[in-house]
Amino acid sequence: MEAALKAEAVCHSYGKGVAKANVLRDFSLSLAPGAFEVLMGPSGSGKSTFLHLAAGLLSAESGRIFVGGSDVTAMGDSAAAKYRRRHVGVVFQSFNLLDELTVAENIALPVKLDHGRPDASRLSSLMAKLGLSGKEGRHPGELSGGERQRVAIARALFAEPDVILADEPTGNLDVDAAKGICELLKGLNKDEKSAILLVTHDPVVAACGTKVHFLRDGRIAASFETNHDPETISRKYLETYR
Repeated sequence: MEAALKAEAVCHSYGKGVAKANVLRDFSLSLAPGAFEVLMGPSGSGKSTFLHLAAGLLSAESGRIFVGGSDVTAMGDSAAAKYRRRHVGVVFQSFNLLDELTVAENIALPVKLDHGRPDASRLSSLMAKLGLSGKEGRHPGELSGGERQRVAIARALFAEPDVILADEPTGNLDVDAAKGICELLKGLNKDEKSAILLVTHDPVVAACGTKVHFLRDGRIAASFETNHDPETISRKYLETYR
C-alpha cells in the first residue's frame, strides 16, 4: 500500500556561512494511510520545518517528500498551492482563520480557492462532528479558542485530504480545551481515515497518536508505539535527550 506521506533523506538549513544552521539532515519517515503519528523534540530540532516542507510551504534543499504518491519537492509554488488545497490539511497553532469570513466560509475556503463548489452536506456533517452546528454564521472573533481550533480542523478535513499536518494544535489552548482537541483528533482519525502527523512538546497530546518519533540533530533518533501512555512518552523523552 502506498504511503500517505513519505520523506526520503530530506535536508534543509537556514542562514549562510558561519550563521548556517542545518535543521534537517537526511530526515526520512513513512506514514501509512490512516496512521496517527507524532513528531517530538527540542526547539530547533526540525519538527515544524518538516511539516512546512511536507505542506509545500518551504522547498527542501535535497531529498524527496511524497504525499499520496505526488512528489512535493518537484513542484513549483503554483502547483504546490493547488496540491495543498486538494491533498493536505494544515492545522496551525495560531488557527490562521480569516476574521472577515464566517465559520462556514472559513471551512470551505480551500475548495472555493480551488474554484470548486463546497458540498453543503459535507459541511453540515463535519460541523456536527466537531460540535460546531449552529455556528455557521458566526465569525472567529465570536468563538472561544477551542472552537476556533475546531474550525481550523474542519477546514483541514473539508476536502478529504490524504494527510493532516498539525503543528502544535493545542499550544494556544487551556488544559480542558487541549484535551478536547486531542479526543477530537483521535475520533476524526478513526472516522475520516486521513493520516495525521502531529507536532507537539506535550506528552499528553502525543499520547493521542499511536506512534511517536523523537528528532535529534535533524533526524529521527527514536521511534516507538505510544500505547496512549503519556508517562511512557515522558520517560523515553528524558532518556533520549538527557
